[in-house]
Amino acid sequence: MKKVLSLVMGVAALAVASTASAGATKAYWATSGMFGPFAINGLIPTIPADEVRDVTIPVSMWIIEHDKGLVVFDTGNNIEVVNNCKGYWAAGLCDFLKPNQTADTTIDGWLKKLGYTTEDVKVVVTSHAHLDHAGNLKMFPNAIHAFQKAELYQGWWPEKFQGRDGTGPFVTADLEGTREYNFLELDGDYDLFGDGSMVILSTPGHTIGHQSMQVTLDSGKRMLIAQDAVWMQENLDGHAAGLNFSVQAYTNSVNRLKFMKDLQNIPLMMGHDENQWAAGGDRWYK
Repeated sequence: MKKVLSLVMGVAALAVASTASAGATKAYWATSGMFGPFAINGLIPTIPADEVRDVTIPVSMWIIEHDKGLVVFDTGNNIEVVNNCKGYWAAGLCDFLKPNQTADTTIDGWLKKLGYTTEDVKVVVTSHAHLDHAGNLKMFPNAIHAFQKAELYQGWWPEKFQGRDGTGPFVTADLEGTREYNFLELDGDYDLFGDGSMVILSTPGHTIGHQSMQVTLDSGKRMLIAQDAVWMQENLDGHAAGLNFSVQAYTNSVNRLKFMKDLQNIPLMMGHDENQWAAGGDRWYK
């Protein structure tokens, strides 16, 4: 009886070990060029006058290896920004943001650098439909695209105060030609592969359907990838971002991520923080 019990326990232990080793293996933090320099109060108007400074910020994208397929979290600025910014974006956006993107720092360039192609990508998760996060969806016609359904509506029909006339952060050309893509249309949180390794978190406020992600790697390393739910440290310090669909929903989402960060003791990776990028960007997390 003891031998049988030992055998059963051994098989169970192997099953647990096998399950634990399956999932997200590593994550790479990339950037779609840089924005700036420009004064920080152009993005966060509540910054006190004596704390205003020029910033040069990353445009965060993530490339994540999972046993079930390669995942890209945000596709950055459209490739046209490299050589034709004012022909693709509203001229005022180019003048303010000062993108310095190159072909190598466009999402397909990063994939190539890391040994992949766009065809290797199984899932594209898009945090929201702004120009610096959903710019290259059309590079991935064969992938599954995970969006909050409300955000798809917003991308096609922004509110007037968000620049429906084409002068704002939604660029409809980024979505044109994608209607027949394979969209996973979400309404809230979602466990992407069903194993807890990549959980999409609904974090509305910056836009109506913004989403973030909690990633747990096989090594046990965990991280919260906020994207534009939290631009930079100043947002965590209580200065709200200056571009929001709903300030109330934005504040709730910031608080959600802050509590997850503190209670679970895991790092919060912000979407546009120059100091955090300088310390930990352009590298693999394993």
